[in-house]
Amino acid sequence: MATLLDLTQVHTLSNLEFIARQVVEGFITGLHKSPFHGFSVEFAEHRLYNTGESTRHIDWKLYGRTEKLFIKKYEEETNLRCQIVLDTSSSMYYTGNKEKKNDTKLAFSVYCAAAFIEMLRKQRDAVGVTFFSNQIEWHTPAKSNLAHQKLLFSNLEKLLQSSIPEKNKKTNAIDALHQVAENIHKRSLVIILSDLLDSSFQKNDLLSALQHLKHNKHEVILFHVADKKHELDFDFENRLYSFIDMETNEEVKLYPAQIKEHYVSSMAAYKKELQLKCGQYGIDFVEADINLGFYQVLLPFLIKRSKMK
Repeated sequence: MATLLDLTQVHTLSNLEFIARQVVEGFITGLHKSPFHGFSVEFAEHRLYNTGESTRHIDWKLYGRTEKLFIKKYEEETNLRCQIVLDTSSSMYYTGNKEKKNDTKLAFSVYCAAAFIEMLRKQRDAVGVTFFSNQIEWHTPAKSNLAHQKLLFSNLEKLLQSSIPEKNKKTNAIDALHQVAENIHKRSLVIILSDLLDSSFQKNDLLSALQHLKHNKHEVILFHVADKKHELDFDFENRLYSFIDMETNEEVKLYPAQIKEHYVSSMAAYKKELQLKCGQYGIDFVEADINLGFYQVLLPFLIKRSKMK
């Protein structure tokens, strides 16, 4: 597989839309060289002509080259509607590398969202974006026109520029997802990018919110964004640390070895239960390690989208 851009490479560029295109092109190139060779990745501006349709929009030049009838696709032809739901709470600004302060969970999620938008754009799909923390901060419904896409990239870039998080900006994914379910009126693909560190967290409540989306006939992919080395495996040197909760500012000083076994087992149990319940509800649960690049995120997205055609 081709090596995709990582966050270090990404930070040398400036334009998010350009970066998204590079990420998507690298992904597609890698896909064709991978065991998934042959998987349909056609980002064409045409679709096959169906017998009985008007011949007004047939591309006759393409017919001359291929001897097949294709219809030119236009902006208003939307195959799918997608809502990207992005967690912008304080905990999303965590980075395990102090030398690379911009390599945060939020930055990773923004680049993923931008890549999704680029892939949806190529397919003439409609896309909307929702930012949430302890409340819905910004929401736009799914549209497919160019001006709307520019608006999405502009607001995502503003998130990248806000490298210093607001203090005590807590997560309330439960309320946010219920609101999203109510705000989306047509069947859509809902993509959630969150570390799931909800200050008011109750697993049953979160699952109820996810069920709400499924009850409204939406397809859902839940990307659990995390720094696996530190947040899941608790892989720290055994020296005295000050651990600070980015959402409550609570501080605890301890040696990692004191709690590592309990912490790792608790996180594993939480994740296993969430995966199991998501599986029962038909929700795709995907681990998104911010240290592993974008392939791990784009492939599940592409597979899910292809199933919704």
